[in-house]
Amino acid sequence: MIAWYSMKELKFSDKKVLDLIKKEEKRQQEDINLIPSENYVSKAVREATASVFTNKYSEGYPYKRYYAGNKWVDEIETLAIERAKKLFGVKFVNVQGYSGSPANLAIYFALLNPGDPITGLYLPHGGHLTHGWDVNFSAKYYKPVQYTVDLKTERIDYENLRKITKKHKPKMIWVGATAYPRIFEWEKFQKISKEIGAYLIADISHIAGLIIAGVHPSPVGIADVIMTTTHKTLRGPRGAMIMTNDVDIAKKIDRAIFPGLQGGPHDHTTAAIAVALKEASTPQFKKYGVQIVKNAKVLAETLSSGGLRLVSGGTDNHLILIDLGTNGPTGKDISLALEECGIITNKNTVPSETRKPFVTSGIRLGTPAVTTRGMKEKEMKKIGGLIVKVINNISNQKIYKEVKKEVLSLTSKFLVP
Repeated sequence: MIAWYSMKELKFSDKKVLDLIKKEEKRQQEDINLIPSENYVSKAVREATASVFTNKYSEGYPYKRYYAGNKWVDEIETLAIERAKKLFGVKFVNVQGYSGSPANLAIYFALLNPGDPITGLYLPHGGHLTHGWDVNFSAKYYKPVQYTVDLKTERIDYENLRKITKKHKPKMIWVGATAYPRIFEWEKFQKISKEIGAYLIADISHIAGLIIAGVHPSPVGIADVIMTTTHKTLRGPRGAMIMTNDVDIAKKIDRAIFPGLQGGPHDHTTAAIAVALKEASTPQFKKYGVQIVKNAKVLAETLSSGGLRLVSGGTDNHLILIDLGTNGPTGKDISLALEECGIITNKNTVPSETRKPFVTSGIRLGTPAVTTRGMKEKEMKKIGGLIVKVINNISNQKIYKEVKKEVLSLTSKFLVP
């Protein structure tokens, strides 16, 4: 965690904020974080995020700025771009997106007109808000129709997608999810997109680190555009990158980000992205990505052996979705109970969902953060057993205290970076 001496100025200028930071540090160290979209960045990434680049405005792109004083900003952004191009094997990367949702908005803005039809995975089946869900801008400004998973296999129903695309002729097909525990079959999506002449967009925010590690297929050379956040399995700061091999699309993406949607990029984040990309290019990171999946599979097997029903029967990636059923405790009930014990997950919809989104019938969990802490298969079996114990003893405060004690014992042996 952040050393006390690195916060010495806050001690005098704002003790209240310092106190809240210290409390959050303690919570992160003592809890087991199983939220699949969260991770721990390295000390080097944190240092870059806190650098003097936060002081600079740099509207425009490297060597084509609207402000003076960007000599070193140009170099840091160019470094981040070149590292990303090499790491993912692409010809173009924009690293200025503030985060995943703004980056997805930029893709829409670059390639479509308001009212154009689009399709993305149905949110209760694991999709993302920005892929056409009704409360999001993507449904307000474009005309969405959503594809689904097969309710028997709980895997993407490609025939359903083909029928939808033939009928509605979407101009953009989104592939990506926040709660889909299986591999994306990029070639199948590509075949369908080519049949109707639609753009194929791969949102790999959750799985970018797994792709680098070679444990998930890459959409490079298949999708027209690839977007990823730089946190999650990539283990960087909160930012985003948009990638493509198409020269014309690249020009449109750059214009959509600036001046279309954003002003100056967050240069301190760009510096931290550059650091994270260097870290991701190492053999150690590839081993880390492999271990994420190993851990997820063991955790899934432990939960399943404990009598819990997993959506699609298991996982191929970093993510697991527990279906709690329509009777008994809700996703909200279980997530709160687990949090009381020091195990952090999130309530989540499941394909057969009957409850409201703030209640849900599912729990989403994943292994990126615990793997960063150095936990392996042995610890996954332990954690899985603790989760089963809490779910089977909901509202039993004695059990909660027992589990909390075991959680603290485990986290004391695996420090947060």
